[in-house]
Amino acid sequence: MKNIFAVAGIVIKELYRRKDFYVLFIVTILICLVMASVNIFNDAKIVRYLKEICLLLVWLSSLVIAITTTARQIPAERENRTLLPLLAKPLTRPQLIIGKFLGCWLACGLTLLCFYIFFGALAASREHQWPLLNYFQAATLHWFMLGIVVAMTLLGSLVFAAPSSNSTILFVIVGGILFVGRHLDQVALTLHEPIRTIVYSIYFAIPHLELFDVRDLVIHNWPLIPWLYFSLALLYALGYIAIFLTGACLVFRRKAVN
Repeated sequence: MKNIFAVAGIVIKELYRRKDFYVLFIVTILICLVMASVNIFNDAKIVRYLKEICLLLVWLSSLVIAITTTARQIPAERENRTLLPLLAKPLTRPQLIIGKFLGCWLACGLTLLCFYIFFGALAASREHQWPLLNYFQAATLHWFMLGIVVAMTLLGSLVFAAPSSNSTILFVIVGGILFVGRHLDQVALTLHEPIRTIVYSIYFAIPHLELFDVRDLVIHNWPLIPWLYFSLALLYALGYIAIFLTGACLVFRRKAVN
């Protein structure tokens, strides 16, 4: 475990030395502050639209950070010729994969913490309330969704040649799952065999990332998600994380490091 946390610590330090997070965070803050300063039709309920735009920016920024940061981890080690020295130490390949995943996931968690604290302060300034448990559930589900994305991207970095191609493919896959994945079962009903079975298989095989999108819980101040369903969603995410990390370890075991 000591080796895993050492690798994770390096990844976290690397993220906060780069400008990606700071640029996205500052852009998000500026856009949200401009939106918050506008009083449209003197409507007090306009804050819901402000919250929706702000949360959309948080989701987009977090996905960009998660995918771009993870996609360059293994390729950067190979290009800098630091992969062999790392593995020459008492560090196994699975430990390196898990350490890289943990570092990227924790870095995403710290990023989300900054985003949600700013979002909560902005919303509280307009609504004069701060439903902490709603924010906790939304942020936690968001973080576990990013865990799936990070694990997928880490596996992709071992399959695809370049970080740019891996990032592009992952953006397409994640976007497709979020916007189309939930409708595949309905699409399958309109198709003929064997295409129907193939589409159904894809529907049940893919991780349904849209299940973790509970922005409406915060936007409309809905009641909390029952804690049983909340816990099951986290277990669902951990299951897919384990599957993708296992795949990454198996691929990396057969991968040349030079």
